[in-house]
Parts: sequence; C-alpha cells; structure tokens
Amino acid sequence: MRNIILVHCTSSGKNFVEDIINRGYNPIVLELKASESEDGEIYNKHIHEGYERIPYDFDMIYEQDIYEETLEAVRKYDPLLVLPASEQGVILATRLAHDLGLLGNHIDNLDAMTLKDKMQERIAEHGLRSIKGKTIHNLEEALAFYDEEGLTEVVLKPTYSSGSASVRICLNRQELKDTLNYLFDGVNRFGDNIEELLIQEKINGVEYIVNTVSHKGIPRVTMVWKYNKIKTSEGAMVYDSCETVNELGLGEAEMVEYAYDVAKALGIQYGPVHGEYMIDEKGPVLIEVNCRPMGGDMPADFIDRISGQHETDSILDSYLKPERFFEEMKKRYELYAYGTLKFFIVPNDIIARSSPMARIITKLEAYHSTSLSSINMDEIFFPKTKDVETSGGTVFLVHEDFSEIEKNLNFLRTVERSAFSLILSEDSHVWEIKDDETYLKEVMPLLELAEKYGTGLFVTDQFVEGINILQINADQIEDITGKFDFIMVNLNKSLVDKNGDEKVKILLDIFSRLRTGGYIFIPKNNYELSASGRRGTEALLKVLDYRIELPPHNIKDVIIASKTK
Repeated sequence: MRNIILVHCTSSGKNFVEDIINRGYNPIVLELKASESEDGEIYNKHIHEGYERIPYDFDMIYEQDIYEETLEAVRKYDPLLVLPASEQGVILATRLAHDLGLLGNHIDNLDAMTLKDKMQERIAEHGLRSIKGKTIHNLEEALAFYDEEGLTEVVLKPTYSSGSASVRICLNRQELKDTLNYLFDGVNRFGDNIEELLIQEKINGVEYIVNTVSHKGIPRVTMVWKYNKIKTSEGAMVYDSCETVNELGLGEAEMVEYAYDVAKALGIQYGPVHGEYMIDEKGPVLIEVNCRPMGGDMPADFIDRISGQHETDSILDSYLKPERFFEEMKKRYELYAYGTLKFFIVPNDIIARSSPMARIITKLEAYHSTSLSSINMDEIFFPKTKDVETSGGTVFLVHEDFSEIEKNLNFLRTVERSAFSLILSEDSHVWEIKDDETYLKEVMPLLELAEKYGTGLFVTDQFVEGINILQINADQIEDITGKFDFIMVNLNKSLVDKNGDEKVKILLDIFSRLRTGGYIFIPKNNYELSASGRRGTEALLKVLDYRIELPPHNIKDVIIASKTK
C-alpha cells in the first residue's frame, strides 16, 4: 500500500485522512516542530486535540531539527505524494515533494505562494490588478509609505499568517501608530514573533473566496463563498459568517476569471488555491491566497451535501485522477444546497463552564453540526474574538431553501447580541433562594389565568393544594407521555445547582409535552435563573418556533408562548 504524507494536518485538512484511506492508500501525518513561545504551545495543543478527533488510525512522523534528516525520514516511506494539509505545512510539503521528485508546485514559487507581499508582487508582474503595499519593519517605514502614497485607510497584516490573525484596519495616522506598536509586540497565528508587517491601501468592497484545484497548471473552481466580517473597536476584522455563492451575480464571473489568472501567475501546477478576493467599483482584486484546503474545520459531509464533492477529495483528484478532474471541469457550476458557517464572536474574555447553545441549535431547521458540541463542562478559557481562531465556536447550516438559512442565521446573530451566555455560559451566578410561600404567592395568579386554557401540567418545586391540575416535579418529567393544552413552569430551587446546558435540557423536555396550539407559562422565578434571563429563555422558545404572546395588562414578569406547529 503506497503512502501519502500529510504535512501538518489540521482544520479541514483532516478530511484528507479518510479520503486517502477510501482510495486504498495509507495516510501518514508529518507533524511540524512547534514554536517555543507560549502562543506556539497553545497552538500546538490545539493541533493535537484535532488529531484526537480524527476517527481513523494513521501513522505519525516528526519534523527534525535539520531539514535533511526530515527528508530522509520521509524518503524511507517511499511516498506517492507529499501534500500540505494546512497553511503551515505548505513550505515543507513543497520542499519535500520537489526534492523527492514527486508531483507538486515548483519550489521557486514558494514565496509567492506563502508570503502576502510576494504574492502581490507576482501578480503585478503578470499584469494583474494588485493592492498597493510595502513590507515594513518599524514605525518610520510605515509612516513614510502612508504619507508618500497619500493614504487615509490602511490594512496591516503579517507577511506570513492565515485566518485574519493579527490583521488590523487603521482609519487614520494615529491609529496606524498605535496599531503598529501593538502588532510588533505580538505573534502571528502560528506563535512566531512578528518581525515585519505588510502595510496596504484598504480596498472597500465585498469579500469572496474562490477555491480552485489545478492539474498540470489548469485550474477549475470547486466552490465560491462570500464573507461577512465585522470590524472590532480595536480595528481587527472578525468573521461573522461565510456563505456559499450558489449563483453568480454581477461582477462575480469576472472575479473567477481573475482567480484563474492568479493561480497561473503563482505557478500553481497541482492542488488547491484558497483565494480571498475583493470586488469594488474597479472590479476584482486579490487579498491573499493560501495554497492548501479552505479552513473552517468543515466536515466533509457538510460540503458533500452542498456541492457533491468536498475539497480534499477534489485535491486528490487533481493529483491522482486526471480523468475525473477533467470530467468535473465539463460540468456547469451547480450547488445542490445553500451552506453557511456562523462564527460566534466572543465579546470579552470568558471562562465557560457550559454551552446551552450546543443543545438548542440542534432544533434549527438548517442545522448540520457545530464545534460547540465538543466543549466539555470543565472550565475553558475563551479570549475576546480577534480572528477566526478566537471565535467562540462555529455552527454549520445547510438547507435547500435559502430562506431557512437566513432565518436560522438571523436567530443566531440575535442570540449572540442579546443572550451570549446561551452560547458560552460562565454559570457563576449566586442565586437568591426564596421560601416556598413566596414562590407560591408569585405563581398562583398565573395558575388562575392558565386554567381556562384546558388540560394543564404544573411542573413545580412547590405543590399546591386544591387545584385540578396535574402536578409533577422536575424528576418526573420523563414519566409523562401525554400532551397538554398548557404547561406552567415553576422550577426554582431544583434549577439553582444546574449548569446552563442542564437547565436547557430540562426545559426542552418540558416543552415537548405541549400540544400544538397550546401555551407555555414561565414566571420570573424560573427565567431569572438563566444567565441570559428573560431574553435567553425567549430565544429557546423561538428556536422551537413558538410564538411569544402579548402579556395581559394585569400580569407582569411572565413569558407566555404558544406552540404553532
């Protein structure tokens, strides 16, 4: 069985492992040496956690201190291919493939394939539109470029990085000064110290992704995506969402032509170009390329449902199956469903103990999967979002009806803005416990109001004498199999010690006992136990397609909702 080496296998590149096994080959992961910085150690830990989630057996080898030793270690496996499975693997994979005489891209093109300044220089040499910029090493060089070019808004980025890490937008000269001092004290995405930066004029337009694969220098498009990004108060560009382009609009066909020219200018003979482009009033222009699979840690079956073939499988075709590669080129660009990635934006540093959203979003019509489900219930630190790597988790949405995608995405954005603790909850609040008499005094007017709605269920921590309503506690919910015209929730003491995810599970179990057309009543003594309070509980109801009803004029501090489907 022939071996295929995957250099630094992470994010969506992990899909290579299954694809290689399915084709009858043996995958071997070549792990890179980690940066010795604290950020490098954190990044390396993240990589190893990703390896543990790959549900297949694979061999691992390790980069040596001396390149020649790494080359010989790889040579012993007599590999058929050496492929980059992430951005950080491009340089070593290209060198190894070249020195072993394997299919790949020429080593002379490495700088243009990996360095943000060199790729702009290369496309300019080929007569393609490029972004005006300069590599700088200090504040003086940056200010000189800024003044000489008469710029107002500029972009700063490391010459070698990915995922918008350490990318900053500066709207004036003072912001440029402040941001430069901050960035030069930092590290790139891979934990390496930033010693030089690229300063560029800012292009204002719509940002896209065009993913291509090439065989013998001939590129074909696999998928086109459109970004939605948000500028933070610190000038960072953070990902909000990324959605498929299912049908080309104005200017987008021209962008694809330009993307073909970019791949050829960079000398790409085999494999992927994950290209990011902007369209403004002048047309398309390259932001940057990454010569590896698109990131986002996208599941293979998520992409398969959208396009019929996920990217790592298309990449292997470009090397191993030229006949299939050219058959795919003959087909028109057609996607079978709409896809969206929603990246949660963490507003501040947080230590999360649960993720109620992981359970809630499974009820969304367009839900496919989420990274939130992998969060255990131990304390996990999430820094304030500043790039794709520091998002608070990803939700993958897919549906044949775009309106369902739009509806679900807008819901997630609303929760993110108004009830973020449903996404990542600290569960650290100390709740005030009242006596039973006080709780009953608060809930009795609601019981009197609800009785007219029909057959009811009272889920409560304080039982009431003399009412003709079935009363149960939280532990008895699973014993109830019938459906009810209304449900009154009066859980207070039993929820105090539960984390956010456990509270959501209990409420979902209760709501499932409601008939279509029935009503849910949730008083303040229940919804205030959620870290997101009333809005968080309303969000839970909305994801189930319940309707929030107008409160009666004489009843306060209660959520009333009806089941409409």
